[in-house]
This record gives sequence, C-alpha cells and structure tokens, in this order.
Amino acid sequence: MTAANVLTIQCESRRGIVAGVSGYLARQGCNITDSAQYDDPATGRFFARISFHSETGATLAQLREGFGTVADKFNMDWAIHDGAVPVKVLLMVSNFGHCLNDLLYRWRIGALPVDIVGVVSNHLTYQKLVVNHDLPFHHIKVTRDSKPEAEARLMALVEETGTELVVLARYMQILSDDMCRRMSGRIINIHHSFLPSFKGANPYKQAFDRGVKLIGATSHYVTADLDEGPIIEQDTVRVTHAQSPEDYVSLGREVESSVLARAVHAHIHHRAFINGNKTVVFPASPGSYASERMG
Repeated sequence: MTAANVLTIQCESRRGIVAGVSGYLARQGCNITDSAQYDDPATGRFFARISFHSETGATLAQLREGFGTVADKFNMDWAIHDGAVPVKVLLMVSNFGHCLNDLLYRWRIGALPVDIVGVVSNHLTYQKLVVNHDLPFHHIKVTRDSKPEAEARLMALVEETGTELVVLARYMQILSDDMCRRMSGRIINIHHSFLPSFKGANPYKQAFDRGVKLIGATSHYVTADLDEGPIIEQDTVRVTHAQSPEDYVSLGREVESSVLARAVHAHIHHRAFINGNKTVVFPASPGSYASERMG
C-alpha cells in the first residue's frame, strides 16, 4: 500500500473547520485514513493532522491548488505533504556518538524513513562510521575566530542539499541567533534533563554526587534561548544508590538516543506542531504505525 499523504493545519479556532476540510477532501475523491485534532483553550489555536489517499488520481498539485479556497476562509497555516517522499535530514555530531549511531541504525533498518543528506561534525571522530554508511561526511571545524565562517558553510550546505531538518545528535556547539531564526522549527536538539541544576562538565557525575534518582533526556526545537526551545519528547529512567557514575552515563546515553529518535520520528511524520513556547504532538495511531515506520 502506498504511503498516505498528510495534511497539516494550524489556525485560529473557529466553527466549521473540520467540516470544511473533510468536505473538500471528499469532493476531491480522497479517503481519510487517520485524523487527529486539538483545540487549545489557552491560546485559541486549532491544530490538525489528516492522513488521506486519493481514490480518483488527483495530483497533490491539484489538491494544493484547490485547498487554497478552504485555507483562506479560515486563515490557515497549512501544508499537504507527499507521503512517498522522505524528509531530507542533515545530522550533526561532535565527540559523543551514541545518538548518531542509533539514528543511523534505525535509518538502515527502515525504522526511521528519512533521506539523510549527510553528516556534519566539528571533529573527525566519526568520519569512518559515516563513510561506511555510504553517506557524505562534512568536517567543519569551529573555533572562536572561525565560527561565523563555519556557520556560513553550514548554511550553504543546508541550501545545497535541500535539507528540511537538522538534527543535533550531540553536536556540542552553540548555533547563532541568526541561524536559529532562519531555521525556526527545522532544528531538533537533545540534552540530558538535569538542566538547569547540573550545568557544565560531567553532569552525570554531578548528579551521582547529589544522589539523583531519575535520569532523563529532553528533545526540543532549537531557538535562540539555549536548551529552552519547545519540547517535543522527554523520558526518564530510575537509578539507585547502588549504581556508579558510569552506570548513570550509560543509562543516560540510552534514554537520550531513544528520546531523540522519537522526536525526529514525530517531526518527519508531521505530528509535531509548535504552539508558542510549547508543542502539540499527535501520537502515531496503532493502525498507522507500521506505515509510518517503513514509509
């Protein structure tokens, strides 16, 4: 079965939105296979994700052109995504490779159906790993003096490859405010959830010394506010007094990897919406998970 196309919508909440959208798709001979919606009472915003198949051969270009009338009526921010075309993703890493390895493995077995256009690093540590996956590796060294030039090279690479999503898989360099604004909603980061309590070097050792009982990770969209962008996914794992600092690090790496993968999965399937300082993230329905996983 071909992958379903996805219509995403966000707009001011008003009566008749669902009827207008479903009526349009029905008139165009489209069958809705999955639908999720949320009306936020705090912001007055409406969010929806609708999967559908065309049963009459209507092209996406035709559907997009015709949907403009409905969208204008409700002043929608919307898009119709081609379910057969994977999102172009650029991965970035420094010297910690657990998240990179996890994403590459999921990509290789088809659990993360994306088009990885390359891997960028400010070190050469994972060059061989990336090349062995038949992927382009780009070494962009970053120093205090060369940071503007390095970021210009990065943005040029984003444009050249048609990158739609940048994933910071433990990339330990701060991106400029300008890049965060230009790539708003298109950069995902991962970090441990000890912030702001344990900043700086070796946070897991700091957590061990304080007797922390929960280790967690947070994945979020990147904004100019470091590590404070809209959260997409989080998780925790329990630790005990009997575990060592090395255990903390090992468990932390596991939860970071899984949280980042789930955040990327939600984004590439158009289930994550930025809602001010928060996100709306629709879960994958049981009936659609297999098709999402395999593309």
